[in-house]
Amino acid sequence: MDIDQIKKLADLAIEKNLAEIEIEQHGVTVRIRRPEAHVMAAPVASAPAAPMAITVGEIAVDVEAAYAGAHMINSPMVGTFYTAADPAADPFVQVGDQVTAGQTLCIVEAMKLMNEITADVDGEIIAVLQENGQPVEYGQELFAVRTS
Repeated sequence: MDIDQIKKLADLAIEKNLAEIEIEQHGVTVRIRRPEAHVMAAPVASAPAAPMAITVGEIAVDVEAAYAGAHMINSPMVGTFYTAADPAADPFVQVGDQVTAGQTLCIVEAMKLMNEITADVDGEIIAVLQENGQPVEYGQELFAVRTS
């Protein structure tokens, strides 16, 4: 599930005035909770484990522990996250792609230098956790990989 899909869920929660919405896709569970007390509650099954918070507009999105057991690939530096070498090019990887150790996954631009970030394990990409062209921090999670 990518950030655009999460934003669409957040927009749906706002449009339908839902307090909470949850969806599971490809083994990843996303739960969106609106902080406003005046929204109508919708029944949602809970997923186990500690959430990772992502802010989308005025609401917080919890990406539940569907990534539990997944190998996380983190940014080794502060910079700008790019999914492809060129804006017109296809992304290096997408959710569902099989990757091998050493394969380029993305680029993090830091101080006008393009740094290729590579997989350190073999497996399947189960989540791209950052949006193309957005800043990332040192240690910030970029990809979740189900190892082979």
